Amino acid sequence: MKYDLSMLGKGRIGVIGDFCLDVYWHADMTKSELSRETPHFPLPVVQERLSPGGAGNVAMNLLALEPRSVHAIGVFGDDWRGMALKSLLKESGADISGVVTDPTRVTNTYIKPLRKGYAENVVYEDPRLDFTNYDAISPATEKRLLSSLNSAAKKLDVLCVCDQMPSGCITHAVRDRIIALAKKGLIVIVDSRDRIGLYTDVIVKPNEIEAARVFEGAIAPTAFAKLAAALEKRTGRPAIVTAGDRGCYISDGGKSTHVPARKVTGEIDFCGAGDTFLSGLACAIAAGFPLTDSAALACAASAVTIKKLKTTGTASRTELAARLKTP
Repeated sequence: MKYDLSMLGKGRIGVIGDFCLDVYWHADMTKSELSRETPHFPLPVVQERLSPGGAGNVAMNLLALEPRSVHAIGVFGDDWRGMALKSLLKESGADISGVVTDPTRVTNTYIKPLRKGYAENVVYEDPRLDFTNYDAISPATEKRLLSSLNSAAKKLDVLCVCDQMPSGCITHAVRDRIIALAKKGLIVIVDSRDRIGLYTDVIVKPNEIEAARVFEGAIAPTAFAKLAAALEKRTGRPAIVTAGDRGCYISDGGKSTHVPARKVTGEIDFCGAGDTFLSGLACAIAAGFPLTDSAALACAASAVTIKKLKTTGTASRTELAARLKTP
């Protein structure tokens, strides 16, 4: 298909789910000196980078494709991380009026120390430092989030759901409301790490491991088309199973379609590739492209971002246009 990417500007797209802040600490170990107080060499941080992660990365990928509007809906803590995350989203063009601030929560944050030595091109990532929540959101916060979702839904063509955290903002009540909106006609696309099997009446987009988990081993992770068909039967809507360098498998109306991945050579970083796929898919569907063509566009967008190393990158319209011209 020849894509008119200007059509991507039509879409009004919402993102609800677990927004995170990604913090990159670049440490130059050639500047490290043994501490006089402890027997440790410190990490001399020479650069700090902040970027939205999780549902925030989906929002940033959407914004890079320049739809008509992007609406962020989620729960942030009342901390510096939350303020930084809101600022990054707002400055990038997202509507953050749907963000709920809860002072009893921490803003989900992944701190990623990256250290280099004398070899300029060799960078090692240390274990992450994670700030996350281990308790469910309060009933009061849930009520405010549902209100934000209801308000935003009136403005949307497509809603993306990023249900990732064990104690995130997608509670039973929020999930039920998402499903109710889908039943009323809103196009909803769901990405969920552990709970994809709880959704009906929406387009689901798990990877093969997440999809196989739904069926408790009855279907092998490598039976991609079979997984997609079983998910479509379960949800009553088209289902897409992503499969890394194999592309994705779609089941729609009982018909199975394989959309191959774009050819990529050299070093890659697949962190965030699923977010890019979700964003590209949502923009294309909102633009009115058929589902299979939308998935092919999403695969091309992911092929752009996996070549961006040590970061969860985005694919601009210009980059996407160039990638669509190659296999």
